[in-house]
Amino acid sequence: MREFRPAWWCLNRHAQTIWGPLFRTERVPLRRERVPLDDGDFVDLDWLDGDAPPGAPLVLVLHGLEGSSGSHYVGGLLAGARVRGWRGVVLNFRSCSGELNRLPRFYHSGDTGDLDAIVRLLMAREPGGRFGVTGISIGGNVLLKWLGERGPDAPAALAGAVTISVPFDLTACAEVLDRGFAKLVYTANFMRTMRRKVLEKARAYPGFVNVAAVRRARTFAVYDSLVTAPLSGFADARDYWRRASSLPYLGAIARPTLLLNARDDPFIPAESLPKPQDLSPHVRLVVTPRGGHVGFVEGSPWRCDSWAERRALDFLARVL
Repeated sequence: MREFRPAWWCLNRHAQTIWGPLFRTERVPLRRERVPLDDGDFVDLDWLDGDAPPGAPLVLVLHGLEGSSGSHYVGGLLAGARVRGWRGVVLNFRSCSGELNRLPRFYHSGDTGDLDAIVRLLMAREPGGRFGVTGISIGGNVLLKWLGERGPDAPAALAGAVTISVPFDLTACAEVLDRGFAKLVYTANFMRTMRRKVLEKARAYPGFVNVAAVRRARTFAVYDSLVTAPLSGFADARDYWRRASSLPYLGAIARPTLLLNARDDPFIPAESLPKPQDLSPHVRLVVTPRGGHVGFVEGSPWRCDSWAERRALDFLARVL
């Protein structure tokens, strides 16, 4: 695997992190499929609309916090899959597809149930087929936790998995995001959309959370205590962060898995990254000195590329 060489004009970890959301414009044609869930809710799948044949390799993409199939990194991964002649599909987590989900609860960073349902659906449609999964940020956390929960019982159809910029220890990451520059810039951006969804859902479920307190929420500690924990069966925010973190599950993963993280990620303290003893023999961790959060920007300003997305697809190409 060629080492990551950050773009000379994008060396700073914050520049690496914000360049994609602000300036990347890669888009691919998608078609939507709504999938009903057993609890009466739904998730939306967005399929890469292309010329790949029915039996071509399939890549399932899981987006990050408050992301969707429209996120810049999703577009990059799907564009790369299309060039290779693969099929692609994005699982939009509950409330992330542009339409609020039906039930009071939203998605959360350790919710593996919907991923499991979608994998079972894909396998039922294509018995004997093979697919790979890529998870970005908390989508990667969900993927790794699910892989660890399933262990050797993970479906044989799953050829391999790749994650990019995963917050393996949600407590450590929340503590970083709830202070200083990260709180003012990154957390404030997340909170705007998360609070807005709560206010919209309160019209359908009056009093489902303390809406007045949510309006004042400016940190993950407060928001997760008010919303995520009570709606998803956790005692409090710290109980949620502990139980939803993927770190304890890495040793049980039984499918080829590649983890890509940057040591300078402004969301993820370097000391919270997995140690060799945390990993199963099926898992390889690559930590680059630079790259920011879901950045890994290479090339010139007029022709740049994502090293992590390319490496993810190269890895899947070897196992699919």
